[in-house]
Amino acid sequence: MEFLTSDKLVICGAAGMIGSNMLQTAMMLRLTPNITIYDPYEKGLEGTYEEMLHCGFDAFNLQFSSKVEDAFQGAQYIVSSGGAARKAGMTREDLLKGNAEIAAKLGKDIKAYAPDVKHVVVVFNPADITGLVTLLHSGLKPSQVSTLAALDSTRLKVELSRHFNLPLNQIQNTKTYGGHGEQMAVFSSSTTINGTPLDELIGTDQLSSIQWEDIQKKVTQGGKKIIDLRGRSSFQSPAYLSIKMIEAVMGGDSFDWPVGAYSTLENYPNIMMALDTNLSTDGVIVNSPKGTAAELKSLTKSFAHLTELRDEVIKMGIIPNIEDWSMLNSNI
Repeated sequence: MEFLTSDKLVICGAAGMIGSNMLQTAMMLRLTPNITIYDPYEKGLEGTYEEMLHCGFDAFNLQFSSKVEDAFQGAQYIVSSGGAARKAGMTREDLLKGNAEIAAKLGKDIKAYAPDVKHVVVVFNPADITGLVTLLHSGLKPSQVSTLAALDSTRLKVELSRHFNLPLNQIQNTKTYGGHGEQMAVFSSSTTINGTPLDELIGTDQLSSIQWEDIQKKVTQGGKKIIDLRGRSSFQSPAYLSIKMIEAVMGGDSFDWPVGAYSTLENYPNIMMALDTNLSTDGVIVNSPKGTAAELKSLTKSFAHLTELRDEVIKMGIIPNIEDWSMLNSNI
């Protein structure tokens, strides 16, 4: 089987569970033979490297390095899960300061050591903020940086499939926008259930308003459920979805879920969040989400929550005031 491209892919945080699963997924999908894994924790990084070799994958030029200047040299695609993981009792926002600082370093390292990178996917939480920080410090164009946001939409699809006792492929166009987490905006107007618009079913004996509220709660707390069940945050699902994102940018299968992207939309400026997006070799293209008045109101609320987090990071001195962003990144 041929590879999708020969371009160099760098996976950051590869000593961890998400990063090591990203590596395995990228190799199974045969995205590129040229993969370098990076993590400052050298012992764990080498362990990931050794185990991937034991899988018996053929024709790969797999390298590892705990030195970012070596790992990033010649990188054309980067996927990073290199932040702290969420533990039981923590919210994504609890990770804000430490992971925002890691994101700032990631952006600076990209600018210094991978100036020709084509696209960067940021996975670590809170991804909307860490993606924004990475973008600002990297000097890249907004189309070149995206963040993982699809998990909320996939979880909505799963919960609707369970409720209606239908195969997943009969639940179409599940979309969540805004922040990744409990402040997300869950849209119903785009979704169909076996061809029937979901909005026509809400409030009926097939899906009462109370049941719909319960489904939304399960979606917004899907990550917490994984922590409760497994004793650690999700790793297989974010690993798979983030590699599918980079596959789309490399020219592979389209990525049909929302991704986190930098917004210059009039109603949602100067933020990175899940929006109606297209992800391809052109990078991430942002479209204005369409929905009911109630859905757009919930999206505005989610946007407001993200701006509060953004402003906290500004107060920490990790990124400058908005009016000075263009001085840090001329593409903003």
